[in-house]
Amino acid sequence: MTVRPSLLRAAGMITLGITSPALAREDDTVTLGGGIAYAPSYEGSDDYEVIPAAQVRGKVSGYNFFMRGLQFYTDLVREPAEETLDLSFGPVVGARLNRVTNIKDAQVRALGKLDPAFELGAYAGIAKTGVITSAYDNLSFRVSYTADVASGHKSYVITPAIEYGTPLSKQTYVGIGASADYVGDGFADYYYSVSPAGSAASGLSPFEADGGFKSVSLNLLGAQSLEGDLRKGWSLFAVGGWTKMLGDFKRSPVVSEAGDDDQWFGALGIGYTF
Repeated sequence: MTVRPSLLRAAGMITLGITSPALAREDDTVTLGGGIAYAPSYEGSDDYEVIPAAQVRGKVSGYNFFMRGLQFYTDLVREPAEETLDLSFGPVVGARLNRVTNIKDAQVRALGKLDPAFELGAYAGIAKTGVITSAYDNLSFRVSYTADVASGHKSYVITPAIEYGTPLSKQTYVGIGASADYVGDGFADYYYSVSPAGSAASGLSPFEADGGFKSVSLNLLGAQSLEGDLRKGWSLFAVGGWTKMLGDFKRSPVVSEAGDDDQWFGALGIGYTF
């Protein structure tokens, strides 16, 4: 079975909504989720599609792992179960399938199919449990650096992120997250520049994009256990998000003429925690 890039793009949308870190069990645990998502056909598009979504996160032998977007994070720092301050550091691996296939806009499609980027890097973070509402809410901050090691943008992406979540009970969890992407010149040029030849083929204006802050994002989420405890069994989740394109990425004809600098997504689904 061929996996569509749109399916993979949606995979990380439900990351926050399945299991609260504050409710995590001390033993090994894995959460799998699936559902449907509503997302742009590329970063900056004004065309949307309904697509499948999937997600995984958990802890094995004291090591946490989770997904954000198409990136998979592994925390190599083990903290005592009773510790309320959590330091994290580890590798990040992922893929970027922006404008690889399934481009709905005819002008952007005329610019040609791009190669996927496969990114490797690392992240560091800090989280505190028991911050505002109770002894179980969680505030976390992390920053990641990844670079393309394949034939895609051949540049880098730096992503700072902050997240807050709180269990309202053992059955209900809500959270909010914000992040930004800072990218290199190679990334900007690969995805958002329009060459003279590309302009002639597509009708879009010529444009040279430089690196910088690409976008900022805000996500909201909720999860509800179907079995009385979010730490095990079945649960429902909902996630909604908004992304604002910035700078040259907002001004690029790929966005300003063929797309929209306001990007929206949502996902609904069901998860199971082992």
